[in-house]
Amino acid sequence: MSQGGGAAAARKAAKPQDQGWAWMVLFAAVLLQGLTLGFPSCIGVFFKDLQHEFQASNSETSWFPSIMVAVLHGGGPLCSILVKRFGCRFAVMLGGLLSSVGMVSSSFCKSISQLYLTAGLITGLGSCFSFQAGVTVLGYYFVRWRTLANAVASTGVSLGFMLWPLLSQYLLDEMGWRNTFLIFGGILLNCCVCGAIMRPLQLASESAPQSPKPGREAERSAEAAQLSNGASSPHPELQQQSRRTACSQALQKYLAFDIFCQNKGYQIYTIGVAWMMMGFALPHVYLVPYAIQNGVEERKAALLISTIGLINIFIRPFTGLLSGHRVFTGRRIYLFSLAALLYGLSNFICIISAQFSVLITYCIILSIAMSGVGALTFQVLMDVVEMDRFSSALGLFTILESITLLIGPPLTG
Repeated sequence: MSQGGGAAAARKAAKPQDQGWAWMVLFAAVLLQGLTLGFPSCIGVFFKDLQHEFQASNSETSWFPSIMVAVLHGGGPLCSILVKRFGCRFAVMLGGLLSSVGMVSSSFCKSISQLYLTAGLITGLGSCFSFQAGVTVLGYYFVRWRTLANAVASTGVSLGFMLWPLLSQYLLDEMGWRNTFLIFGGILLNCCVCGAIMRPLQLASESAPQSPKPGREAERSAEAAQLSNGASSPHPELQQQSRRTACSQALQKYLAFDIFCQNKGYQIYTIGVAWMMMGFALPHVYLVPYAIQNGVEERKAALLISTIGLINIFIRPFTGLLSGHRVFTGRRIYLFSLAALLYGLSNFICIISAQFSVLITYCIILSIAMSGVGALTFQVLMDVVEMDRFSSALGLFTILESITLLIGPPLTG
C-alpha cells in the first residue's frame, strides 16, 4: 500500500510541465527570441551608414548581416553539443555573453571585414546558442500546451522586429552607429538573465534507478571484449574501424544524419525549409535601404520593419491556437506550407510601386505570412521527430538553413 502511494506521489512530482515555473521559462523564451532572432531586423537601418563608413558595395555590406543570420541558424551542432554536455541554461548564458562581446567589439571595427568577424560570427554564434537552447528547453517544460508555448515564444521575434528598428534609428540619429553597437552589447547581455531563469528540469523518473536493458548490456560486453582484444593485438584495421564507428556515432548524436536518411518526412521538410530560407531574410536586409533609395524618409523606412513586428505580435498566438486544435493534429505541415506560399507571393507587391502606402500593404501581407511560418516552423519539426532527438534534429535542420541564408543576401546584393 505504501509502495502504491509512493508511486502515485512520484508520478505527481514527475509532471512539472505546463504549470508553475514553466510559465516563467516561457516568459524568458519570449524575451530571448526578441533579443536573438529579432535582432538582425535592425541591421538594415545601419546599411547606408556602414556603406559610407567603409566605402563598401551593396554585396560587401550585405555579407555582415548574412553571416550573422547564417551563423545564428548554422551553429546548431555546436549548440547541440553544449546542451547535451552542460544543459540549456549554460548554453543560453554563454550565448548572451558571446553576443554582448561581439557587438561591443564591433563598435571599434576599422574595416568591414572586421565587422564580419565580430558582429557576424561572434554575435551570430552567441545568438544561436541562446536561441536554440531556449527553443529546446520549451519542449521539455511543455507537453500539453507545447504548440501554444511555441507560438507565444515566437511573439518575442515580433517584439524584436517592432522595437529593434525604432530603437536603432533613434540611437543612430543621436549618437552614431559605433555608440549604438556599444549599447546593443549591453542590451544583449540580458540573454544571460533569461538563461538564469531556465533552471534544469528535474523529473522524478530521472532519479529512479533503472536496470539496463539486456540488449544494451550485451552491446557493452561486446564493446569491452573488443577493447580487450584491441589491447592485446592493436591491429590498424580494427583501430580505423573503431574511429569510423565513433565518427558515425557522433554524427548521429549531434547532427541526426540517421534521422535524415531514415525519416522521409524530416528529410523533405528540412530540404524544403532550407530552400525557402534563400529568400526569407531578404526583406529584413533590403527593405529599409530600398525604401530610402526610392525617396521614403528614413524614420518611415524604419517603421516598415516595425509594422511587420507589430502585426506578428497578434497573429502568431492566433496561429498557435489554431494549429493546436485537434482538427490540425498531424496536419500542421499544410498550414505551414500555405503560409510559406503566401510569403513568397507577397514579394511581388514590391514590383508595383515603391511608395510608402504600397510598401505598408506589402508589410501587412508579409507579416501575416511570416506569423504562420514563424509560429509553426519548430512545432512541425517537433511533430516530425521524437522529442528525445529534437536537439540533434534541430542542429542539422538549422545548419542546412544557414547555407542558403548565407548566400541569399550577397547574391541579391
